[in-house]
Amino acid sequence: MIHEVFMPALSSTMTEGKIVSWTKSPGEKVDKGETILVVESDKADMDVESFYEGYLATITVAAGEAALVGATIALIAESEAEIETAKQQVTEVPTLTPETKTVTEPPVATVPTAVPTNGKGRAIASPRARKLAKELGVDWKTLPGSGPHGRVIIADVEKAAGRVKSAPTPEQSIPGKAIAPTPTPPPAEVTAFNTLQQAVTRNMVASLQVPTFHVSYTITTDALDNLYRQIKSKGVTMTALLAKAVAVTLQKHPLLNASYSEQGVQNRPEINIAVAVAMPNGGLITPVLQNADQIDIYSLSRNWKTLVDKARAKQLQPDEYNSGTFTLSNLGMFGVERFDAILPPGQGSILAIGASRPQVIATPEGMIGVSHQMNVNITCDHRIIYGADAAGFLQDLAKLIENEPQSLTL
Repeated sequence: MIHEVFMPALSSTMTEGKIVSWTKSPGEKVDKGETILVVESDKADMDVESFYEGYLATITVAAGEAALVGATIALIAESEAEIETAKQQVTEVPTLTPETKTVTEPPVATVPTAVPTNGKGRAIASPRARKLAKELGVDWKTLPGSGPHGRVIIADVEKAAGRVKSAPTPEQSIPGKAIAPTPTPPPAEVTAFNTLQQAVTRNMVASLQVPTFHVSYTITTDALDNLYRQIKSKGVTMTALLAKAVAVTLQKHPLLNASYSEQGVQNRPEINIAVAVAMPNGGLITPVLQNADQIDIYSLSRNWKTLVDKARAKQLQPDEYNSGTFTLSNLGMFGVERFDAILPPGQGSILAIGASRPQVIATPEGMIGVSHQMNVNITCDHRIIYGADAAGFLQDLAKLIENEPQSLTL
């Protein structure tokens, strides 16, 4: 018996997959549950196991090529004797590798130009144009005129007789000066999107269909910075501190952790903080710190380091990047002061975090002082979250960071 191997759907958003490598070659023995290939999904490289025992008879989609989910990518024969039969059953599988296409330009229709008349059905021309046309043997009555009201002028007659010369350029008018040909610019090079970039593009286009709004807030970070300096040597990261602060604040504002559905507000029992990470080869991914409000800051920091390492090695499992309920995007490390973040599909909020910078402030005592401050800007789904909801969340987040950051270590 011969079995088909299909391109699997490794995530709910995956529509196509690219084969990174085949771990088995045609003719080799395959055991049920054994890895036979590696597929690049939307966010990670995943091992694909065989559902059947037998022999890998033939491969229809080679490594480096992509195919739609559900397409046949190989055939497995139960016995060696069936391998040749399987090869004969192979039909060409359309892959998604870009190909050069020849575009044929449509023929251009020639539209006859009407000869201007004087309103009585007779063509018009200047006396000098008529005289010159007679000398050159040109029938001026058939010429389209370029003069006022379509009048045939001398230039029209000279053009019809082939006597018109193009006006010299300033360089051509200089005696003895050679004219260099105008260089033709090289065609622009197009780099195809990788699978991750294609997934990001689809998600961002989908996000633009959601009505959103933005609310920004300035938070003083002196107390948080002091805490970070105290516990940094224990492996704590600023990303983990911010994720923990957001998760704790979401306990008081569950609506910011919810998402929209056709039936109403989809409330989430868990608080999973996704954090955007740029990938070396383009695109971004959002590893998820699951149950961030319940895990201590030291374990959370270790979890974050593990997630980042797996993300850059393209080894994240689907639940490690698609289970977020609230997202953080931090460009403060690049010195960015403020920016707007695009809402991820399936979530109600995303918080954009800017850099913490020293600012001159007025103290409660009426004096001049200097404090470190950062701007945070939240993007919310306006179908379920309103301005007052977002403002209340940011106000409580600021109180926690400014006055009670030590509570994040408890």
